[in-house]
Amino acid sequence: MSEATPALPPLVLNIQYTKDLSFEVPNAPAIYTVLRSAPQVNINLDVQVRRIEPDQTVFEVTLAARAEATLPPAEGAKPDEKPMVVFIADIAYAGIFTLNGIPENQQEPILVIECPRLLFPFARNILADVTRDGGFPPVMLGPIDFVGLWQARVAQMAQEMPTVANA
Repeated sequence: MSEATPALPPLVLNIQYTKDLSFEVPNAPAIYTVLRSAPQVNINLDVQVRRIEPDQTVFEVTLAARAEATLPPAEGAKPDEKPMVVFIADIAYAGIFTLNGIPENQQEPILVIECPRLLFPFARNILADVTRDGGFPPVMLGPIDFVGLWQARVAQMAQEMPTVANA
């Protein structure tokens, strides 16, 4: 009687790591003397997927986040005065994922929704720690709707594709 080999899970997170991390306070030390309230923080988020080997279903998925905090110009400032940059934090947090037995046409949603969902809590903690360690209130990213981001990207790509007229 032969023992059955256990089935491989459909999604395997092989390793996760900080691929890139940057934190800068371009207006230090002056910013610490003028900052009286929480700055306005703008967050940009992106998911990048790269197949590691052409003939394998092993992918690097990178969750990239940029937090840029600014202080609006003081009242009575010149109309063309720009906001003061408080800090800029960039993180690229990645994971190597293996997909087992998942058809090609079903891989994209897993790679751009499920994989970043697994990476997100770790990237969020690192971003909060680095901003707190920089002397500011921690940036706490709220929940991200990765399904909505993917659907928006698919809709945008559909709009950008040229329509082919029947000849």
